[in-house]
Amino acid sequence: MDALEISQFDHTRYYCEENVYRLCKKLCSAGIADSEGSDLFVVFISNDKKQIPLWHQKASHRADGVILWDYHVICIQRKADEKSAQVLDLDSTLPFPSPLTSYISETFRPSFPLFSEYQRFYRIIHAPLFLRYFASDRRHMKDSNGNWNAEPPTYDAIVAEDGTVHNLNEYMEIHSTGVAPSIEADVVNIVKNERLGVVVSENQLEEFFTLPR
Repeated sequence: MDALEISQFDHTRYYCEENVYRLCKKLCSAGIADSEGSDLFVVFISNDKKQIPLWHQKASHRADGVILWDYHVICIQRKADEKSAQVLDLDSTLPFPSPLTSYISETFRPSFPLFSEYQRFYRIIHAPLFLRYFASDRRHMKDSNGNWNAEPPTYDAIVAEDGTVHNLNEYMEIHSTGVAPSIEADVVNIVKNERLGVVVSENQLEEFFTLPR
């Protein structure tokens, strides 16, 4: 995939799930992805403790760009005629898009030793299902008094096709106990048919995107 101009995509700080939703929509409408988004996957990253370290993040105040998110969301594109998958992360300082292999190396730093509470897990969702079923009324960004913790996007909140107004919490809940036992061909079928996709470990993430489609 050729380099894209990141400024052409909507981005609101701290609303990564909505940013990725709109990113997928635009990739489809612009012909950069399949019109139905069948070559796109949405990946939620979190863990039991809601503490995941990621490097090269724009929100970081450190030179190495490391930050501790409660969760993060990225888009991964795997075209049928291309060998490698590409990561589109609107919050990253890395090239946009970045090859999956280099993104994993730079952003997750697998060789960096982490305590168990910081281990990352990944919920992989097929974009056509995400675009149909995801909803957020942004309630998670309000404090106990109803005030915004971060200013919301100016566009309307996302409502699912079936009228659901909020189910972000279902996507964010990622636990080590829910990780797929192995990456096999049937996992691809599950991702393409299950609304909440499949949860995989860090070692399984790249393996999933090498499976035949």
